[in-house]
Amino acid sequence: MKPTLIFAYGNFDREDDGVAWHIAKMLAQKYGQDFPDSPEDEVPLPGPYPHIQFDLQLFPELAEELVNYERVVFIDAHTGAVPDDLNIQELSPSFQNSPLTHHMTPQTVLEIAKTLYDAQPQALLVSVRGYQFGFSRELSAQTAELAAQAVMKIEVWLDH
Repeated sequence: MKPTLIFAYGNFDREDDGVAWHIAKMLAQKYGQDFPDSPEDEVPLPGPYPHIQFDLQLFPELAEELVNYERVVFIDAHTGAVPDDLNIQELSPSFQNSPLTHHMTPQTVLEIAKTLYDAQPQALLVSVRGYQFGFSRELSAQTAELAAQAVMKIEVWLDH
């Protein structure tokens, strides 16, 4: 497998907002990798590809890590504002303004990687519709079904 990073992000304590954690865990199991049961637990050192990471949000420092990868998959949740329940799109580097101070898009991380480190990994965004955002670590039935579909789509992309 090409050097690949799977970067999942979201709030694990807010039901469907934590779907990326669940997808990352399923992918780790499919690829025979250890992955903690909770985000509070230590993630093992990277083994074979794909490398899988989870965090609450994207951050500029991730751009430097992308130098080590030919491909990256970003996984997140979205609300009903996105028309497709399972949104999958190839990404290009592009700085995107945000009125929020703690918000960064995958395209912006890619632009930072390109500008500062001349790194341009092939990139994919997989975002899954969330239906419930209460305080729980469980997924709604609808989002859990979409998460399983997302895993299959990511596997196909990784295998090509």
